[in-house]
Amino acid sequence: KKTGKPAAPPSDAPAPKAQRNFTDPESRILKTKDGFIQGYNAQAAVDGKAQIIVAHALTPSTSDHGQLVPLVDGIQANLGRKPEQASADSGYLSEVNLASLDLRGIDGYIATGRAKRPTADNGKIGGPLTQAMRKKIADGGFETPYRLRKQIVEAVFGQIKQARGFHQFLFRGLANVGAEWAIVCTAHNLVKLGNLARPT
Repeated sequence: KKTGKPAAPPSDAPAPKAQRNFTDPESRILKTKDGFIQGYNAQAAVDGKAQIIVAHALTPSTSDHGQLVPLVDGIQANLGRKPEQASADSGYLSEVNLASLDLRGIDGYIATGRAKRPTADNGKIGGPLTQAMRKKIADGGFETPYRLRKQIVEAVFGQIKQARGFHQFLFRGLANVGAEWAIVCTAHNLVKLGNLARPT
């Protein structure tokens, strides 16, 4: 027999601190390095040689965990083949994502973060795949492909924001903003392809 007070029935009234954006209700409050913004989480998978965006996505979610597999599958859909290697920052790290890369036969390099407290039963930080990834990156040292991630992906976002002057979306709604992001990625690719076609 359960003791204590019965749970209160769910209320239809919003919580006192609940917020809603009337301009774009599909957007969310996102934490960035510059503080909090109301917006969307833009994703891009970038080719390691020419800095061509080979897959892109847009989500209102603040978390990157659920975006790695759709991006990898998007690469295969766009190019007709899966990537041989993939690297990502610690925002994409999860046992599920590491297992998904293994299942697809992709040589993955995902940063394991700077956690200091044990999270597994054996007193180590992260699950078995996370621990294996930590060792894989450490064993690679200076030669690990992960060291190239920043100069591949971060450079593309820097070029879009600084060189092309794109700092915020102009449309509203997930579908419209997703289309705008697709146009931005296409414009970036056209510039890159134009530079590659230019005689040296």
